[in-house]
Amino acid sequence: MTRLAALADIHGNLPALQAVIDDMRQFKVDQVVVAGDSVNWGPFSRQVLELVFQRRWALIRGNNAFYALDYNTIRAPDHWASFSLPPILREQLGSDWLKALSCLPDSLSLRFVDAPPLRVFHGLPDNPWQAIFPGTARDEIAGWLRDVREGTVICAHSHIPMERSVDCWQIFNPGSVGVPLDGEFSASYMILDGDTKGWELVAHRRVRFDYDPLYREFERQNFVERGGVTARLVIEEFRSARLQVHPFILWKAKHFADRPDDFELLRAFLELDDISEYMPAAYRNLKGRLHRD
Repeated sequence: MTRLAALADIHGNLPALQAVIDDMRQFKVDQVVVAGDSVNWGPFSRQVLELVFQRRWALIRGNNAFYALDYNTIRAPDHWASFSLPPILREQLGSDWLKALSCLPDSLSLRFVDAPPLRVFHGLPDNPWQAIFPGTARDEIAGWLRDVREGTVICAHSHIPMERSVDCWQIFNPGSVGVPLDGEFSASYMILDGDTKGWELVAHRRVRFDYDPLYREFERQNFVERGGVTARLVIEEFRSARLQVHPFILWKAKHFADRPDDFELLRAFLELDDISEYMPAAYRNLKGRLHRD
């Protein structure tokens, strides 16, 4: 039997990662895999990569890696030119960890001698920007996975913990270590056991961690002063454990489409009693539970 810890979406949150490391000791895992987005959003991107590399965990890139690697290059979409966070992320990482990030794979096939292979990708097999959600239609998922030969998949990106069976595929999403978006102020990860019969979810863990070091480091880095409205919304996502950046974009597009971002607009948004109208449907009624199908 092989025991595997599945982590994802750490997002530069070192206190959350350290809490997960402490928690997983009780499970005596054989290997750890990180299904992308170790960096960005949180202020400790470099320290997170240092810790993951030091422990020799299996690791892939997620979509947030491309903000560091493709920003201000010919690969970047035109609208990225207005983004305020990629320069901060690059500074957090430094040139050495940017080079390390550039050489990571976008997917992995894990092949243990005593258990079936697993495919690991961040969003979809060839698209780290789109997620499989608990409510995604089964035929749509089957179309996305049609070229995946492994029968078990570990994916991420949505920040929603999930276990689904679709046709011949068993799908696990461990949720987010660093940026929970379901109203639960705790890091999410999974423990899986594999043997000749297949892979089984042993535990879905939610681990409390101390947010204060995040806020102190944001302040030390002058994160809001440098990153503007988006940076302030990022901090609000940590403070609320809910989406804020995307709802703000939708709210602004509906009511102030021709106005540039500013802190007066931000204050008006944060004073809203209910932003569910601007929340993507998959995130409206999350209760901090594991979604199973």
